[in-house]
Amino acid sequence: MANSAGPLLLCVAALTLAACGKQPAPQQAATTAATLPAEIGALEGAVDILVWPRHFARVPDDPRFTWITQFETDTGCKVTITAVPTADEIVPLMAQGGHDLAIAPGDASLRLIRSGLVQPINTLLVPNYNAIDIRLRRALWHYIDGVHYGVPFQWAPNWLMYDTRVFDTPPTSWSAVLEPQVWPDGKDNRGRVQAYGGAMQIADAALYLLYHQRDLGILNPYQLDDKQYTAALDLLRRQQPLVQGYWLDADGQVEAFRDAALAASVSWPYQVDRLAAVKRPVAGVIPQEGATGWVDTTMLSARARHPNCAYRWMEWSVNTRVQGDVAAAFGTVPVVTAACEGNEQLGPEGCKRHGAEDFERIWFWRTPENSCETALGRCVPYDRWVADYAVLVGPGQASSNATR
Repeated sequence: MANSAGPLLLCVAALTLAACGKQPAPQQAATTAATLPAEIGALEGAVDILVWPRHFARVPDDPRFTWITQFETDTGCKVTITAVPTADEIVPLMAQGGHDLAIAPGDASLRLIRSGLVQPINTLLVPNYNAIDIRLRRALWHYIDGVHYGVPFQWAPNWLMYDTRVFDTPPTSWSAVLEPQVWPDGKDNRGRVQAYGGAMQIADAALYLLYHQRDLGILNPYQLDDKQYTAALDLLRRQQPLVQGYWLDADGQVEAFRDAALAASVSWPYQVDRLAAVKRPVAGVIPQEGATGWVDTTMLSARARHPNCAYRWMEWSVNTRVQGDVAAAFGTVPVVTAACEGNEQLGPEGCKRHGAEDFERIWFWRTPENSCETALGRCVPYDRWVADYAVLVGPGQASSNATR
């Protein structure tokens, strides 16, 4: 089965983008080592960070968040967190200015690079960069033409979350939420499914078709020609009678599964952890087709007002202790693999519980672009994904607890 590991590990093995297909250069001017900062200067006393997902925020008196206040104590850089519910909001907010850093998933990071909203970084000023998982150091969504545009932060798979009272064994296919069927409890799945409210749901449909309709010739769920793209949208239209609502906010999905007769959805380890904590009998699985997922990257604004504090933050963010604490708090997997061992909050099984062993089965989010390595270099770009999915979902439906 084709998966994300093939193209990604080719990059790692060859240590060059050429192995993964040449990508168009970003709109901003080419950057050389001479134009990168050579050292971190005087700290400005503040750093403003734009973050996704929404549950990444400061919580007073929560011991899981001392890594934010400890950074402030150690550096004197006051941290301002601005949280947004969707990755799509990151790009216009970065364009407005006022934020030093954006912690962005792969469906937003390329857009930030192409539009010149973020600047290249000097990884020599982030000494712990070499501790990052080698599979992520030069990933396609933040490393372009030999230039680093960010520091990987945390990652997570998009699981098929299911009610263990309904499924006596884990579902083996995404058909459980994509196709009409009778579930093991003897009831059909109509009205018992949630779907993700963002355009990346199209990639989930494309991945399912990659596995089940080989004649379409899909090689990459983020690189679709018109025929492949139309097939993915058609599958999601057929799914609609099954869908009780579309979610964007992770905490909202937790509430929806607590209060409604929902039994399966695409979800994250975060929601599975939270629901398990309130005794909702759910679990997460990656079915036979594989899954999509996301890697957050910390990216430096092209107009950063506090670049020195920002560089200190980027180094702090890949500190082994911080990586483990963040993963424990948000249901993610550290990009620094050493963080999986010896972290009191994460525990000895924390990384495994959040999907660390499934890395090679995951197609990580990446901005769909017109220029691509498949489909004769002519793929459907992200703006069409967004527009068409908004029409499919309908006004007001892309929310954590939307109902039909």
